[in-house]
Amino acid sequence: MWYVVHVMAIKPPNSFNPKSFLTYLGEGRSIEFGKGQIVLSQGDPADAVFYIQKGKVKVTVVSAQGKEAVIAILGSNEFFGEGCLAGQSQRIATVTAMMESVIVRLEKAAIVRVIRQQPAFSELFIAHLLSRTIRVEADLVDQLFNSSEKRLARLLLLLANFGKEDKPDPIIAQISQETLAEMIGTTRSRVSFFMNKFRKLGFISYNGGIEVHSSLLNVVLHDQPKDEM
Repeated sequence: MWYVVHVMAIKPPNSFNPKSFLTYLGEGRSIEFGKGQIVLSQGDPADAVFYIQKGKVKVTVVSAQGKEAVIAILGSNEFFGEGCLAGQSQRIATVTAMMESVIVRLEKAAIVRVIRQQPAFSELFIAHLLSRTIRVEADLVDQLFNSSEKRLARLLLLLANFGKEDKPDPIIAQISQETLAEMIGTTRSRVSFFMNKFRKLGFISYNGGIEVHSSLLNVVLHDQPKDEM
């Protein structure tokens, strides 16, 4: 049985300073987004990369049949929209602010120039891409082999930054059980059942949001009877 809980955060180079980078770039444009505001939509032209200075966003896709799924939640100091650098002509997902956020839009030509001219940024950006690839692979294995209970526990730990270089932020901004269910591929009722179970066991608590405790790691590190997927 596979239990993928490891989230490898590749440490950015010490010489890179995001504020200095944005100042150097010059052409980056900081935009404030309110909760629920769309940053970019599926089908839009892919002509820029975005950098989250502050806040959190969710990435969703809609199938041809109209079914929507949340595929990622991103936070401060993360990039998105980098598909345009690999020839993507249209956005394949919609990105929506989950709280008040400040996001920098970096035109494709400008960021390509910086990648070529600034080794420190190139190193950081490659680390970002590798980290994202590792996360996607881990998510796939998680969906294939882990129970929905373990998938939920892993997701909560990821959202609270456990396993990353930065200090964990145990308070997760308000996120609906519907969104959590979409992200782990189960029903809202199953999420509600497990959230209540985690709370009773002291793994999480509610304090203006979901407070995740390190003891939640017990769920993903120990073998337990498999529930319905």
